[in-house]
Parts: sequence; structure tokens; C-alpha cells
Amino acid sequence: MKPFDTPERGSLRALLPALGAHRVMVARTFAAALTEQAALVTLVTLAAHTVGAAVMERTPPSTTVVGALMALVLVRALATWREMDLSHDLAYRVLAELRVRVFDGLARSAPARIGGRHSGDLAATAMGDVEALEFFYAHAIAQLLAATTVFGVGTVGLAVIEPQMLLVVLPVAVLLVLAPLVEGRGRTARGARTRAAAAELSAEAVQTVDGLRELLAFGALRRSRSRLAAAGEDLAAAQRAEQSWEAAAAAVREALVVAAVLGVVAIAARAVTAGQLDGAWAPAAMALGLGILAPAAESAAALGRAGGLRPAAARVRAAITAPAGTVESPAPQPVPAGPLGVRLRDVRFDYGGTTVLDGLDLTVQAGETVALVGTSGAGKSTCAHLLARFWDPSHGAIELVPADGSAPVDLRHLPESELRRAVAVVGQETPLFHGTLADNLRLAAPEATDSELAAVARGCGIDRFAPSLDIHVGERGGTLSGGQRARISLARALLGSPRVLVLDECTAHLDTAGDAELAAALAAASATRTTIWIAHRPATIRRAERIAVLADGRIAEEGTWDQLIFRGGAFARVMVAEPAEASARVTR
Repeated sequence: MKPFDTPERGSLRALLPALGAHRVMVARTFAAALTEQAALVTLVTLAAHTVGAAVMERTPPSTTVVGALMALVLVRALATWREMDLSHDLAYRVLAELRVRVFDGLARSAPARIGGRHSGDLAATAMGDVEALEFFYAHAIAQLLAATTVFGVGTVGLAVIEPQMLLVVLPVAVLLVLAPLVEGRGRTARGARTRAAAAELSAEAVQTVDGLRELLAFGALRRSRSRLAAAGEDLAAAQRAEQSWEAAAAAVREALVVAAVLGVVAIAARAVTAGQLDGAWAPAAMALGLGILAPAAESAAALGRAGGLRPAAARVRAAITAPAGTVESPAPQPVPAGPLGVRLRDVRFDYGGTTVLDGLDLTVQAGETVALVGTSGAGKSTCAHLLARFWDPSHGAIELVPADGSAPVDLRHLPESELRRAVAVVGQETPLFHGTLADNLRLAAPEATDSELAAVARGCGIDRFAPSLDIHVGERGGTLSGGQRARISLARALLGSPRVLVLDECTAHLDTAGDAELAAALAAASATRTTIWIAHRPATIRRAERIAVLADGRIAEEGTWDQLIFRGGAFARVMVAEPAEASARVTR
């Protein structure tokens, strides 16, 4: 199993503000829990006193006492039901909000935060870790407050009956509460191990399901199954260690409570023998001592279990508070009207110290088609990600330049929603979502009509393999070939009518005829659209009005195909290093 980190204290406290919008429900839950616990303590104490009085005085209980006991039974039953209903309603409302906030945090910080992480690991945070907090919100807050109140009032009653009994009850109560706090680090470590194992199992399971075809094709299913089984064994071992400790802690709590009750009985017996206590109150004192210690023991158990939830809380908190990959402008500007060009000015960018772009300057005029080429790792896809504003450059600026000559606008000053409508980036591996073909196309334009969908489908050749837009594409487009997914992803981008379109090897899965067909569809779609092709295929590069060669983090040379191919410079070296036959990897 991979190593795990033990979170710092305060992770659970940091999630308490999630209850802020539910103050009324928290108060109602506390009232129900207080009623339930108070009714139980009163019931057992009164019942014990009634039995003691009947034994000592040989008289049956009065009708009033019997009615009170019956009323207490009914009140406790109703309060227990109401407390369970309210506490879980509260918890599930909070969890629903936390899931959305986790998703928002991941979306806000993507792709920097989620890069390199398993989708199963992310799902474990969004679902498993949030779900684990159900106990904290449903059982560990209102109940702790109610138990503290009942214990405080109960100790006063016990002091009235026989003050010496507090010498036994109070030390035991302190031990019950302090034990989980003192041992909190160990509980947190065991909880961290369990959450890490659960995340690893989730990641392994999702990866196995996603790659099932490849695993079967290469005979690696047995090895993957072994890894999955090992991850399951790690999780089972972590859960056993955690539950074994909890069982031992529960046994210690029970022993402390029993010891306290025996002490109360001994003190009550001595007080009755000495004539300091009415014999009818001896069983009542024992019942009251047990009644106020039971909630204290439950509180100790809740505190202990909450300590084990700290790792889940830390992961949820980290996802919610993840810093944004890009920062919204405090004074956003609208996207200029009309055709737009693109300008990258002295752009520098690195991935954690590895410089990719080093003073890049590139201007693409409105309506121009430019091919951006370079060897693998030169930074071409980084340029696409910066144009999509997945990241911001560490230096320099990326601007949209209006064709009418008005002032350019830095991408950092644009509202995200307007940027997404103006600039579209289509990658080589654009996943599709489970649903119909129409659903996937409408991601870019939810208001698109059926006729608009049909038109863009014909233009991109989708109608050849999908006679109806209502067919289901399967999760991640698993029922389609790479070439078919490429057509759909391009059609989806075109449906949104972007004014700047960045194509990052999106036709790599198509053969030469398919590539030419989509190029024709792009040319027919809009003569004013600015298009940046990131490509290796010579036929694709040839169609560009201008070619920009990226090398050593900068534009090494620019020009047309005819100007560059015979110059023997950076472009010629790229064409030699990246022959078409090696880069196409054609699939239909």
C-alpha cells in the first residue's frame, strides 16, 4: 500500500461552518437529543425509586407514578425517532452540499490539482470521504451537547441524593472523555491508513474497469486482478486494525462505567446502613449514576470515532479549499465583438521548475489559419492549455486581438463563461459522456436545435456511422472508434461557434481522407474564424496559411510550407524527426 499522511488537528473543526446554513435544524436536533436522553435518565431513575419504595414500604406505586412512567416511555420513543430523523436529515443535507463544494474545488483547481491523480482516487474523495463524515454530522455534534447538558444536570441531582457518589462518578467521566483525546493521534493514524487504502482500492478498481479491453487483449487481467486483490487485503487489514482498537476501547469504557456503578452501589449501601440515605433512594442513585455515565460513554465513543474521521475530513477540506488554477479578474472586461485574433507576448511557463515556454511571441491574425509545429515536448499542447486558460503564464500575456483594431484584451481579464464561448480547444483525446450523441454535442451549445445538430453532424461526417443522434455512445465513448470520437469532439466545438478554435492533434486518429474531410468542414463553417492547428501530419500542416515552429520554448521560424521546407531550418528538422508515417497512427 502507498504511504499515507496523518492530517493535522483541526480538520473536523474546519468543516463545522458547513452547519451554518442549518442552524434551525441543528437546534431542533439538539432539542430532540436532549429530550431523548433526559427522558431516559428520568425514566430509569424514577423506575428505580418506585421499585425501591415498593420494596421498602411494601406499597404499590400510585396511579400518578405509573402514568408518569408510561408517559416517559412514550416521550423517549418519540424523541428517539425524531432525533434519528432530524440528525440524518441534517447530515445528508450537509453531505449533499459538501459533494458539490468538493466538485467545485476540483473543477476550480483543474487541471493542475487533478493532473496525475487516479479518477478513482478523486471519486473516493468526492464520494467515500464525504460519506464517511455522515457520522460526524448526524451523531457527534448535537448528541455531544445533549450528553453534556444531561450529565451536568444529573450530577447536581446525584449530589443532592448523596454528594460522596460524585467522588466515583466524576473521575470516571473525566477518564471517559480524556481517553479518546489522549489517544487521538493513534486513531487518526489508523483512520488515515483506512482512507488511503480505500482510495487506493477505488483507484485500482476504476483503472481496471476502464482498461478492461487492453487487459484482456494483452493477457494482463490476472495481474490486474492480483493488484486489485492486494488492495482489497490492505483495506481489510486497515479496517480490522481500526475496528479491533474500537472494540477494545468500547470494552474499557464498559468496564469504567460498571466500576463507577459498583462504586455508587457501595457508597449508597454504606449511606443507607449509616442512616444517611433513605433505602428507597439507593436503587435510584445507582440508576441515576448509570444514566448520566451512559451518555458520557457514548460521547467518548463519538469523540473516538470522530478522531478516525479526521483523515477523511482533511481530504474533503483540501478539495474544497484547493487554490484556483487561474484567478478571476476583480474587474472583468467583455470579449470584443467581431472576429478575433490571438497574440502571445513574451510568454513564459514552467511545470514546477521545468521550463517549457521561454519568452514565446506569436501573433495570429483574425480569420487566419496557423499551424503550430514542433517536436514532442516542445510545448505545443501547453500553448493550447494556456489559450484555454487551464493555467496562466508565469510571465507575459495572452491576448484576444479584435480585427477592427481596437485594444486587445488579456485572457486573465475575461469572465470564464465568455472566454469559453469565444475560444474552444479540441484535444486529441476528448472523452465523451454516457448518454446520447445529441447530449454530447449539446455540451457546447445546450440551446442548439435539432436542425443545427443535424447540420454539424453532416458537416463532420457523423451521419455516416450514426444514422440517429439519439444513439448512446457509452461511457467515455467506449462504443466508438477513435476517429469517430474525433469527429464528434470537433462537431461539438463547431456547434458552439467559437471565434478562436485550437485543434490539438484532434485528427490524429483519422486517415488522410478523413483529415481532409474535416479540414473542408472547418473551412466551410466560418471564413472569419481564427484556427490554430497543432499537428504533425504534413497534409494538415500544408493547409495552413502560415506555419510557426516551436523550439526551445520560442518560435524558431515562421512562414509558408514552401518557404520553410527548403530552408533547412527548424521546420525541416521537425519534419525529419516526426515523419508522417510514425505520427499518424491511423484508425477509423
